[in-house]
Amino acid sequence: MTERRTAVDAVASELPVLIRFLQEFWAAEKLPAAQAPTFELALEEVFANIVMHGSRPGRIASVEVSLVLAEGGITMLIEDDGPAFDPLKLPVPDVTASLADRPVGGLGVYLVQQVMDFVSYQRVGARNRLTMTRSAG
Repeated sequence: MTERRTAVDAVASELPVLIRFLQEFWAAEKLPAAQAPTFELALEEVFANIVMHGSRPGRIASVEVSLVLAEGGITMLIEDDGPAFDPLKLPVPDVTASLADRPVGGLGVYLVQQVMDFVSYQRVGARNRLTMTRSAG
């Protein structure tokens, strides 16, 4: 098993730091390049939600990203110390509705659930933890 972690503040300007962290992990572990965009998409969607909704007035949330390569799969954990929020309890968007009838937002978490094999949420102490796994290969 291989694991790497990094931490950033929940500000949009830190997204390139997280993407570089993911790309360096991918290269170091010689993972299939075709799978990287799926993890980049999930990382961008979840991080954007934390940036927009996870900080309290006067306090920017801290975000920790862990990548774990284990037999059979790759797991990405994203933790933040913002207010408790389970994104998996959001209503499933109606993707068959016309664009004019759809509310703005709400597709990111749905998209992450579609591209990953397993997605779960836990509140661990004062932290939100979203775990996303996709099988290798």
